[in-house]
Amino acid sequence: MECRKTENLKACTCSYDPCKRKGMCCECLAYHLSSRQLPGCCFPANAERTYDRSFEHFARLVMAGKA
Repeated sequence: MECRKTENLKACTCSYDPCKRKGMCCECLAYHLSSRQLPGCCFPANAERTYDRSFEHFARLVMAGKA
């Protein structure tokens, strides 16, 4: 499968500028899942900027109706 990095970057909401996986969704997802996290694109903007990408943080947001 060919990576569509240029297209993916248009929708990438990651605010961590030095990230080397920006636009490479497969690599990003694998990286975060290996650390029991979700990628920033799964979070609302204000939650994404906290860089707390944990499953627990996401679950709290869902329970509060914010994700």
